[in-house]
Amino acid sequence: MSDRKKLADLHETIRSCTKCSLYEVRKNAVPGEGSVDGKLIFVGEAPGRKEDETGRPFIGRSGELLTDLIENRLPCNREDVFITSVLKCRPPNNRTPQNEEIASCLPYLEQQLRLISPDIVILLGGVAISSLLGYRTVSDVHGTFCDGTNYRYFMTYHPAAALRFSKYRTLIEHDFDCLGAELK
Repeated sequence: MSDRKKLADLHETIRSCTKCSLYEVRKNAVPGEGSVDGKLIFVGEAPGRKEDETGRPFIGRSGELLTDLIENRLPCNREDVFITSVLKCRPPNNRTPQNEEIASCLPYLEQQLRLISPDIVILLGGVAISSLLGYRTVSDVHGTFCDGTNYRYFMTYHPAAALRFSKYRTLIEHDFDCLGAELK
């Protein structure tokens, strides 16, 4: 079976997942979308309201900013990358994911990474960074690369933080400029 077919099957499994209680309150699970042939995977925290309604990742205001950052600061378009999140279901009221929810979803993300085999995994925000690398403070690691066992990681703020606080907007733009320079 091809990796593309395995990924499609995985996404169907995610859509019907009942591993944690979030399935009881979701409208749609959000496995992720984008190019499976691309070299970049963006990993956020969890779906928001619009993502839950549609089953598509990063389509609200944070998604608009992420798309702008990708298309104006990197040598690619949104369609060239894969976008997903640590959690595949929206936590109630967009609260911070709980450890057991992360533990339930993390194997799905790890399988996505194995099947897509990206050159760089871009971790957006503290939940993504701590879930995959164990770091706790985004401010200590944003704008930097980390070589993991199987992947190279780039860490930055979540676009939602940049929308809430103007100082993070400047930082995330600078981080994406650094990433873009590395990709050229």
